Amino acid sequence: MKAGRRNKLERTLIAPGVHLSCDPAEKFNRCRISVHFAFPAKRETATAHALLPLVLERGYADCPDMTCLTKKLAKLYGADLTVDARPMGCSHNLCVSVTGIKDQFALEGETLTREYASIALGAAFHPYFVGGTFDPEAVGIEKQMLKKALEDEINDKRLYCLHQANREFFDDSPAGVRQEGYLEEVEGLTPEQLTAAYYEMLRTANIELLVLGCTAEQTAAVKDALLAELAAIDRAPLPLAENIAMPRREPVHKTETYDMVQAKLCMLFTLGEPMRTEQLAAVRLAMALYGGSVTSRLFLNVRERDHLCYYCSSSFQSFTGSMAVNSGVEHADAARAERAILKELADLCDGPITDDEFEDCRRGLLSGMQGVEDTLGGIETWYYIEVLRGGDPAKVQTPAEARAALQAVTKDDVRAILRKLTLSVSYLLTKEVAAHAAE
Repeated sequence: MKAGRRNKLERTLIAPGVHLSCDPAEKFNRCRISVHFAFPAKRETATAHALLPLVLERGYADCPDMTCLTKKLAKLYGADLTVDARPMGCSHNLCVSVTGIKDQFALEGETLTREYASIALGAAFHPYFVGGTFDPEAVGIEKQMLKKALEDEINDKRLYCLHQANREFFDDSPAGVRQEGYLEEVEGLTPEQLTAAYYEMLRTANIELLVLGCTAEQTAAVKDALLAELAAIDRAPLPLAENIAMPRREPVHKTETYDMVQAKLCMLFTLGEPMRTEQLAAVRLAMALYGGSVTSRLFLNVRERDHLCYYCSSSFQSFTGSMAVNSGVEHADAARAERAILKELADLCDGPITDDEFEDCRRGLLSGMQGVEDTLGGIETWYYIEVLRGGDPAKVQTPAEARAALQAVTKDDVRAILRKLTLSVSYLLTKEVAAHAAE
């Protein structure tokens, strides 16, 4: 990282495909050790990788069950272990993280940081195996949990509509891999398949070790412990996935019918070209103006003024150069809502943008970004996404730099982004098939 930045996070390459990012985070009384694995999302292993964090979080070789693990964490003044998966465009990301109080606050002088590192690396590299594979009993329990989560999705029509729209939008692109897993595959997933997917992750993933709130000596010890684990693995890390964008196309309209009270409409737009990191500030402000805030056009006009939607908001995915507009509408109003959503985009592209609405949105974003560094989790999430988005450490922005970039965005910058966005897919869940005749 460049000298003189307000944030002290430093990022260094410590082995092929392995980076250490650290920040002393002296204002906190807690510390955090996280191991991130990023690897290309693949259709054939998506369900196994969706199940993997559920099984890993149950325990590891030295703490083989949840009771033992809970007792161990409780003895460490209520430390916390989390293992989760986070889809990032064309990459799958699995994170093992341990958070707890710093050594200096231990009542009896315990070396807590060493214990945190042992738990994080144990969960990541020494799972509890029975006969060379994941414990069949644990796999069976977590398969049922994953299956229930996927079955429940159909009842969350907003989420279901977005997933169906994404499937149509991305088609067979790597970004279209359903990283939450595929319901029809869960039952047949075996401990052997899960174990193979786990070893593939260890071998091919890019690894980011994030150490926050630790001294230089403690950080060095965690780094050395990680390198010792990696020395026993025949590593062949794959390149991180680059940002993509789906090509422009004629809009496709799809409709599914359900017996439901409220229709759901999801519209997906593409930039037509991968988003560049220097465009991010303009993208953030464009989303706030269009549909990402309570002062946005979609909220004030489509929802409040026209009463066409119960909710209507936009969001942007930088890894895939795509924008989603999600709304809940009356069945009979779906076509009108779609036209209104498109009109608000056109008006922002070519019509006036008042100084008041522009600055209100900017202030709202700046206020939200002020809190990024108020938690260790916020710091970690910010920098890890920056790493995945930019790759090159020189392109990784601190929150302060991102705020400065946002201050420099002009109305023309925002229009330039919005004019690139074109509708690709409009997906409707309704009980009236004819309601989607938007043309």
